[in-house]
Amino acid sequence: MLRDLLDRRAFLVLSTINPDGAPQSSVIWAKHDGGDVVFSTIRGRRKTRNMERDPRVSICVYDPANPYRYVEVRGTVSMVEEGGPELIDELSHLYDGKPFVEAVPGVTRVVCRVSATKVIEH
Repeated sequence: MLRDLLDRRAFLVLSTINPDGAPQSSVIWAKHDGGDVVFSTIRGRRKTRNMERDPRVSICVYDPANPYRYVEVRGTVSMVEEGGPELIDELSHLYDGKPFVEAVPGVTRVVCRVSATKVIEH
């Protein structure tokens, strides 16, 4: 079901853990790569700092046509800088149908790969 929802360009909600233990959530674009969920973000953002400190994350994606159909992925994230600009451009074509234009020039993009430890489908 996760692949199906990502193939439909459903938006995802990524939850990370703030230093005080509170959750922090962000809406993201993502794709599947094998059994992993892959997305891009900018180094230095709150979610990136949270994932660098604590790689445990949760992702929720639901079917826009039936919001009661959803998947939660719990897992750990790994991040690399290589391929960050290329991935966000690929995701922009997938979600927006056009090339990605970085709002702030000179930022460092990272590729985030979530490996699932638990998948819950509803």
